[in-house]
Amino acid sequence: MKVAARRDSGTKTAAAKGGQALMERENASLETPTDLEASATRDVAAAMNLVLADVFALYLKTKNFHWHMSGPHFRDYHLLLDEQADQIFAMTDPIAERVRKLGRLTIRSIGEIARLQRIDDNDAEYVEPSDMLAELREDNKALAARLREAHDVCDEAQDVATASLIEVWIDETERRTWFLFESGRRADSSGH
Repeated sequence: MKVAARRDSGTKTAAAKGGQALMERENASLETPTDLEASATRDVAAAMNLVLADVFALYLKTKNFHWHMSGPHFRDYHLLLDEQADQIFAMTDPIAERVRKLGRLTIRSIGEIARLQRIDDNDAEYVEPSDMLAELREDNKALAARLREAHDVCDEAQDVATASLIEVWIDETERRTWFLFESGRRADSSGH
């Protein structure tokens, strides 16, 4: 009887130690070593998580308009928005991974995106194609401005790696804005 009690006691002790080890692993810090100050990584991560939420919101809006495009320029606009959505989505993983490289946490859910995003959703059943292009143009302009704000935070934190990524994304965003502007212009009598 004493042997069985000792075995049960030993099993309970091992289980308790295993449970404690599991809790320690679950609560382990995700901090990645960096030479940047903790306040710098905190500020950059916060700025980039806001940008990431905006990027996801813009991606989904762009796909929404891509899926619901209609009219005589359907093919051109449909393909344009698909190309732009791919480019926007391609930003998401590098943004999130950059935040993790700084030892910080990034977005975990759609709910968190909804709480952080600054780009408005458009749930309208029908949107005129010209209004789609105009709305996306303005959203891309807003994203470029927010990327510049995040770049300023990176400059202050001396985070040149994140700043250099942002510079490329600003250029891509300005190109999308330009294409949306030109695609949305009305033709005049000269054919332009």
